[in-house]
This record gives sequence, C-alpha cells and structure tokens, in this order.
Amino acid sequence: MADLRLISNHKREIGPLVKAALDNEVRLLKTGIRQTRERLRKFEEKYHLSTQNFITRYENDEFEETLEFAEWIGEYSNSSSSS
Repeated sequence: MADLRLISNHKREIGPLVKAALDNEVRLLKTGIRQTRERLRKFEEKYHLSTQNFITRYENDEFEETLEFAEWIGEYSNSSSSS
C-alpha cells in the first residue's frame, strides 16, 4: 500500500481538509453513477430493450439517428467508463 505524506507550512492540519474533499468527490461520483443507472433504466423501460441489446443493434445500423438515442449512447458511455 502506498504511503502519502502531506506537508504544510501552516500550523493548521491539512489532513482533515483533504479527507473531507476526497469524501465529497466520492459522494459526487456515487450520485452521478446512480443518476446514470436511473437514466439507462428509463430508456430500457421506454423501449423495452436492454442497453446492451440497444447498443449492439444501434452499431448494426438497425436504428435511425435520434437525439434520444444519442442521449442513451451518452449515458451508456458514462456508465462503461466508470466501471
């Protein structure tokens, strides 16, 4: 395991500040993941199609280009890059 040392020229400890910032980033990431999963679920329910099946069929040119499909692909891209 790596060891990280924080050195400050100030008397105030920076460890708690860094921990709070990291905890906040983790919270934001988890919120984003939940939102992406919810958006994907809504697309799947609307079109009665799993996201993976949609992506496969889309890549095979079985669907017309639409803004909504572009949004679905964007959400899928977000979810696959955060896995």
